[in-house]
Amino acid sequence: MNSSAVFRLSIGLFVWSSLLGIVLAADKTPPNVVIILADDLGFSDLGCYGGEIETPNLDQLAARGLKFTQFYNTARCWPTRAGIMTGYYAQQVRRDSLPQLPSAGGGANRPAWARLLPEMLRNIGYRNYHSGKWHIDGLPLKNGFDHAYTLDDHNRFFSPQFHTEDDKPLPPVELGSGYYATTAIADHCLKCLSEHALEHASKPFFHYLCFTSPHFPLHALPEDIAKYKDRYTEGWDVIRARRFARQRELGLLSCELAPRAEKTSPPWNPPESELRERIGPGEIGRAVAWTDLTEEQKRFQADKMAIHAAMVDRMDREVGRVIDQLRAMDVLENTLIFFLSDNGASAEQLIRGDGHDPAVPAGSAKSFLGLGPGWSTVSNAPFRMHKSWVHEGGIATPLIVHWPQGLTTTGELRGTASHLIDLVPTILEVTGANRFETWNGDPVPAPPGKSLVPALARDVGVPHDFLWWYHSGNRAIRIGDWKLVSWGEQGPWELFDLNADRSETHNLAAELPGKVRQMEQAWKSKLEEFQELAKRDLPKDAKD
Repeated sequence: MNSSAVFRLSIGLFVWSSLLGIVLAADKTPPNVVIILADDLGFSDLGCYGGEIETPNLDQLAARGLKFTQFYNTARCWPTRAGIMTGYYAQQVRRDSLPQLPSAGGGANRPAWARLLPEMLRNIGYRNYHSGKWHIDGLPLKNGFDHAYTLDDHNRFFSPQFHTEDDKPLPPVELGSGYYATTAIADHCLKCLSEHALEHASKPFFHYLCFTSPHFPLHALPEDIAKYKDRYTEGWDVIRARRFARQRELGLLSCELAPRAEKTSPPWNPPESELRERIGPGEIGRAVAWTDLTEEQKRFQADKMAIHAAMVDRMDREVGRVIDQLRAMDVLENTLIFFLSDNGASAEQLIRGDGHDPAVPAGSAKSFLGLGPGWSTVSNAPFRMHKSWVHEGGIATPLIVHWPQGLTTTGELRGTASHLIDLVPTILEVTGANRFETWNGDPVPAPPGKSLVPALARDVGVPHDFLWWYHSGNRAIRIGDWKLVSWGEQGPWELFDLNADRSETHNLAAELPGKVRQMEQAWKSKLEEFQELAKRDLPKDAKD
């Protein structure tokens, strides 16, 4: 073989370019990939994103990796999971409702061509594992995973009634068994990794690790709650201001702190009178000034945030166990880890599951408390709104990327506006896998995401023509630094320059009506396009 042929062959063995500072040598295996997904975690909850909750393991991943400051989710759990696993907007694959398809959403089925990431990775020899919350249509093992523990009970951290292993139902967990969901999810992850090390060490792996923490109900271990018992007695206004100051010090943002929205709560929350009747006089359903609370309310609310912190703290410890296992397997250096949240922190105060017993300790199995809008405003600092809204508070997530062998710089920020639809193309590029371009002989629609590989090397923009949202009637589109957003289908459009006003405090819609019309037309154009795609292969009676 001549030198020219050798050169061409060696170039072909590279999965990504050394010009980007991210090189896979010909004698190295592709990276393992781990996606760690938190549930209802706010933008500022982690220590490395400004919070006071102790998250040393995630903070260390950030210090030795990268932190993205403008990364987005979909504002709700099941659309986010569809986007992460398929690389499409959830509306494109019928996993969130549309005006012409109101029945689409959490219970709808994807089009046949909308395959999941593990199926793509399996084609090049990856083993695939899932641990935790699923909330995708179909079953994991029928969608490319080799092992899976799915927690389908989102109401009980101590005694889930619905969970499966390898697609087979497990018996309900009895209260008092010692089960705690966050630990159980990590245990299954460690079980898969240990088996992989023993039986499949020559193969790369993908692990989709989905914690249910800190999703309501506020359930935490007593020893974890005790650690934070008096940490929040200063109240949400003081804690929020402190987080914001820390975010500014860390260089995460340069905007203002959005005002606290005193009248805002999810429309499906019970009336405040009902909340107090069913939970007690310490509960409150609005983010009023802390100084307006009674002493009883202050104590009760401080205790709720202590439980939330305990849930995040425990999740971080379980992440630490996973990291230790990767290190023990000698694969941490070549494992690409992503950590993010499925939506912003939740203002929901729903009483579900087994109901709420006011006589038991807050945070225990028979209590059913939600974080509520006061503390959710803190968790989403410095942004407006909460989970289910598509203002920044509902859709902004931390994104930590850790990959010692693949990153040439560490401890840096990445400011490019990006979205979880970008994860699939990024993972495909670094692993050398390919998306399905045809399915059953028909072409598969081009996915909307962009690979983030250039941004892994240096702080450069990864240009998108647009980023688009639609959930529960809430609408938004981002084009460049401009964002158009509305609260509800009939709500007025608000226009923000996110370069100067990431916290959405200065509405420019009245000043720039032409820009509003232009962006509204762009949003509607994508709505029409996505509706046509979602309806394409439905039976005729389902389209009508």
